[in-house]
Amino acid sequence: MDMELEPRPKPTVTVGEDLSDASIDELHERIAALREEISRCEAAIVSKDAARLAADAVFGKPSA
Repeated sequence: MDMELEPRPKPTVTVGEDLSDASIDELHERIAALREEISRCEAAIVSKDAARLAADAVFGKPSA
């Protein structure tokens, strides 16, 4: 039998979820997923700030 192994899906994190039944390993995975999401959000902020600054430069809007 030829079986293809699929990658394990990333854990889904729900903010405010009950953590009492989570193992220590699951909690570490949750923290890693949340840190990844924070980094992704911070990168989006940097990108949007750069786009806003570029638009302000083109349209002559003074920076704050």
